[in-house]
Amino acid sequence: MAHCIVPEAEEVLDKEFKVLDKGFVRMVDYYGSDQRIVQSARVSYGEGTKTVSQDAALIDYLLRHQHTSPFEQVVFTFHLKMPIFVARQWVRHRMGRMNEVSGRYSIMKDEFYVPEKENIDPQSKDNKQGRAFEPLIPEEAEKIQAEFIKGQKDSYDSYSKMIEGGLAREIARINLPLALYTEFYWQMDLNNLFRFLKLRLDGHAQLEIREYAKVILELVRKVCPMATASFENDMNKAVSFTGEEMDALRKVLAGENNPLDGKKLERFLAKVKTGVQL
Repeated sequence: MAHCIVPEAEEVLDKEFKVLDKGFVRMVDYYGSDQRIVQSARVSYGEGTKTVSQDAALIDYLLRHQHTSPFEQVVFTFHLKMPIFVARQWVRHRMGRMNEVSGRYSIMKDEFYVPEKENIDPQSKDNKQGRAFEPLIPEEAEKIQAEFIKGQKDSYDSYSKMIEGGLAREIARINLPLALYTEFYWQMDLNNLFRFLKLRLDGHAQLEIREYAKVILELVRKVCPMATASFENDMNKAVSFTGEEMDALRKVLAGENNPLDGKKLERFLAKVKTGVQL
C-alpha cells in the first residue's frame, strides 16, 4: 500500500485552531485516509478497482454494520492545550495514547481558563452532573468571573513563591486549580476516535469538551471525508432504539396504543423527539 497523502489535510497540518480562551487543537500527524480504509477492507484487490461512490458505499456499510477493524488502520496524532478539568474527562477514553506536560519537571505556566459570561450557568435542577444553560444576569456573571480570576492569581502567586523558595516542583503544584491549562500529545485510531466524538459531541457532554470535539471532527473530515460523512449519518446523528422500543414504534405506526408507560415512555418519546429534530 502506498503512503496516503491527503492535500486537504496537509493544508491544516501543524496549524493551531483556537478553542476556549487560551486553548488549541493542532493535528500533528495522520496515517491513512479513506483510501486506507477501503484498501484494508478489500485486502485482496488492488487500489483503483472501485469508483469513489463505491468506496463511499463500502465505508458506510462497514460503519453501519460495525465492521470496525478497517477504521483502526487510520491513526491521528494531536497536540492539545486545555484546562486540566477537561483533560481529566479526556483520559477516560482509554484507547488513546497520551503524553502530558509534567509539573514535576516543568514550571507550570500562568494560564487559567475563565469561562465567558454567557457560559456561566446555574446547576441544572434535573441533571445532577450538568448546568442549566440559563445564563446568569451579566452583573452576577461578572462577579463570578472576578472570583475565578482572583482565586487563580492567588493560587499562582503562592505557587511561584514556593518555587522561588526552593520547594520541589512536584509539591508546589499541589494547590494549583483545575482551571490551569495543560498540554499533551494524544494519538488514537479512527474507530476509537469516532466513539470519542459520539460521546463528546453529544449535548449531555460538558460544553468545554464539546468545543474541542467540534474542532477535532472538522480536522478528521479533512483526512477522511467519506468516513466522517458516514459517522455523522450512522452514529452522530442517528438514534438507537431498544427491542422493546422498536416494538412500541411499530405499534404506534400501525395506529395501535403505545404499550410503554412511566420512565420507559419518557425515554421513548425523548428519542422520537430527538430523531425528529435531527
